[in-house]
Amino acid sequence: MQFKDVVGHTQLKKDLIREIVHDKVSHAQLFMGKSGHGSLPMALAFTQFLFCENKGETDSCGTCPSCLKVQDLQHPDLHFSFPSVLALSKTSSGFYTEWREQLKESAYFDLNHWIERIDSKGRRPLIGTDESLEIIKKLALKSYEGGMKVMIIWSANEMNTTAANKLLKILEEPPKDTLFLLVSESDENMLQTILSRTQLVKIPKISTEELSAFLKEKHGLNSSNADSIAARSEGDLIEAVEFVTNSANDNEERELFISLMRVCYKKDVLEMLSWAEKMGSQSREKQKTFLKYALHMFRQSMLKNYTDEVLLRVSDDEMNFLKNFSKFISGNNILEFMKTFNDGHYYVERNANSKLLFTNICFQVMRYIHVA
Repeated sequence: MQFKDVVGHTQLKKDLIREIVHDKVSHAQLFMGKSGHGSLPMALAFTQFLFCENKGETDSCGTCPSCLKVQDLQHPDLHFSFPSVLALSKTSSGFYTEWREQLKESAYFDLNHWIERIDSKGRRPLIGTDESLEIIKKLALKSYEGGMKVMIIWSANEMNTTAANKLLKILEEPPKDTLFLLVSESDENMLQTILSRTQLVKIPKISTEELSAFLKEKHGLNSSNADSIAARSEGDLIEAVEFVTNSANDNEERELFISLMRVCYKKDVLEMLSWAEKMGSQSREKQKTFLKYALHMFRQSMLKNYTDEVLLRVSDDEMNFLKNFSKFISGNNILEFMKTFNDGHYYVERNANSKLLFTNICFQVMRYIHVA
């Protein structure tokens, strides 16, 4: 993968290239950021540039033997470690075929996508003790091509404590010319001793402008729809692509939102309860998508009210709705709206009772919409 294939992050790419060119590469680095921000693609592009035999000023050449091997995931000095379902395989080697298939399909994926690919039962994978021993065994061997050896550990925060402790020594005293690239969405559950031995590389959100440009170029969206989806996904390419894929649901989400606001404004309790029951019967993924859509509409309402519309990121249909709706959202109630829907998303993820949750949301909205 080349840097040009990683969406956004222009300055970070320059910093990483400078690190390699000036031979300032730390032996252990933690690429930390949401999967949709591009933490794994960035680690792959960094690795390809490191191995490239004809480096350019801004990217690897993409055509030399080393680049072709990395792109085909066949470079003998590039190793991967990732979570596996221990009931099916104690080490990631049992899932390497699926890993190659996933990376060739897209390097933008998260743990949920990985679980769907490797286990029909949906069991949570982890990096266990046997995997850590396999890592140590692989890195004890000499480099096949006489240069660097690279070990990319994806979802490093899924490593159990025993495995992490076994890797500590090799992180402290790595074999010659060995580079560890740990990739993780967060440092939650990671040992402090592991964190203290890695150089942190933060992968921030993709800017709205860069994500919108990607959606227009790769998915053929018009400007207003691309801007709307980029804003809704908050710099997360995985979410943005899912929004595009499920674009047929956009009208449904908008109508659900409009319906909620109307019945709450009218204080029509029976209709509010009916709406809550309808939402409670939806799948949890649809519920989360709706709650994110509502948050997007509240933010856009504030932007319409206070920025003369110059920062708005909405579709034409959403703009028509906001012309009348935005006046009901102000500094007097926006924090309450945002907290209610953020909390709703949190509780849906934790399997709260959906009907009770959305009933509560209805009554909260009824209270706040009348205090604008």
